[in-house]
Amino acid sequence: MSAIYDFNVTTISGDPRSLGEYRGKVMLIVNTASKCGLTPQFRGLEDLYQQYKEQGLVILGFPCNQFANQDPGSESDIAQFCQLNYGVSFPMFAKIEVNGENAHPLYQYLKQAAPGLMGSKSIKWNFTKFLIGPDGQQIKRYAPTETPDKLTGAIEALLPG
Repeated sequence: MSAIYDFNVTTISGDPRSLGEYRGKVMLIVNTASKCGLTPQFRGLEDLYQQYKEQGLVILGFPCNQFANQDPGSESDIAQFCQLNYGVSFPMFAKIEVNGENAHPLYQYLKQAAPGLMGSKSIKWNFTKFLIGPDGQQIKRYAPTETPDKLTGAIEALLPG
């Protein structure tokens, strides 16, 4: 796969979705967890989504249980948790792996396109963020500790107008 829009994913409710549906939008792709010290970032992500969704931002959350078993629940448990505790309305997807031989092809692509610190290809922890421009080509990685509010300048620079 050579373009972000070529990937197919599964929504948290089990429906297939093509990332081609988000062509022309600014995407923020995040591997999430419900029982992590960084879980309160859901609130900041939702705030970003509410602030910029009309201008073309979409946030895509991908639950992952690879880091200290911090998202062990089912997709329905995760969806309910995110909605009840953080009012999450941005698209959430089925639980995936982001590292190792079973890493989802989307994350294999993202890690190759935007390596981490010192060229690292692995995802280090929950809430690693990938910001993708509306052309699908500009991809920047942000560390898990980089809070959503710190991304507003980068997001605004990619939004139309």
